[in-house]
Amino acid sequence: MSEKNREGKRTARERLAAERDKHKAAEKRRRSLIVGASVVCVLGLAAVIGVVAANAGKDSGSDNEGPVAAPSGAQGKDSLAIPVGKESAKSTLTIWEDFRCPACKAFEAAYRPTIHELTDAGQLRVEYHLATLIDDNLGGSGSRNAANAAACAQDAGKFTAYHDVLYENQPEETDDAFAKNSKLIELAGKVDGLDTPAFRTCVKDGTHNSWVVKSNKAFQAGNFGGTPTVLLDGKNIYQDRTMTPAKLKRMVQEAAKG
Repeated sequence: MSEKNREGKRTARERLAAERDKHKAAEKRRRSLIVGASVVCVLGLAAVIGVVAANAGKDSGSDNEGPVAAPSGAQGKDSLAIPVGKESAKSTLTIWEDFRCPACKAFEAAYRPTIHELTDAGQLRVEYHLATLIDDNLGGSGSRNAANAAACAQDAGKFTAYHDVLYENQPEETDDAFAKNSKLIELAGKVDGLDTPAFRTCVKDGTHNSWVVKSNKAFQAGNFGGTPTVLLDGKNIYQDRTMTPAKLKRMVQEAAKG
């Protein structure tokens, strides 16, 4: 074989080796890019999962819901009381309640006729304070959503009627049915003139949610122990085992006489 041919074969082998090295380098870069891209996708997914997980812990009941919007006519410290009855009444009944609370429903069933009679007669003024004790204990948002809806009813001048409807249709304590705005709006249909676009918007937007949260914090700060908490002129009468609707009526009427 001539020197020229040997040189040509050597050059060809070198070119092939160089080409193989070039392909290996290219394959290495390609794999690096694939791995790098995969890491970015995983990190991106992790970021998305992190955002979803963070938001999953938040619902419309979080404490950061914007400014506190008290319902129309709310009174007392921080406008946390919804008043029913004449301001001139000699007696004031303060009620801390939760619309998911079975004991609150039992109190309502027993005392409501008497309370209505006394407020209608101008002898008793009631200040309702709304709490979310059951939400706090069992989870869910029915206590808060129902309280917001009741505040929306207050805006419409229909608080008392809607308040009574909520208790008459209270679900089982473990059934968070009041968390559904559709249920709260459905019940508004039982109160003449309440189911309006304004009421629906108020319920769906959670207009008074922050106010409800603030009211519940006041309930917790009061160390009342549970719902209902019922105070007649500052005295806890719910803890009085001798208390009856008839006794409450007598006490209020005697106070009205002066």
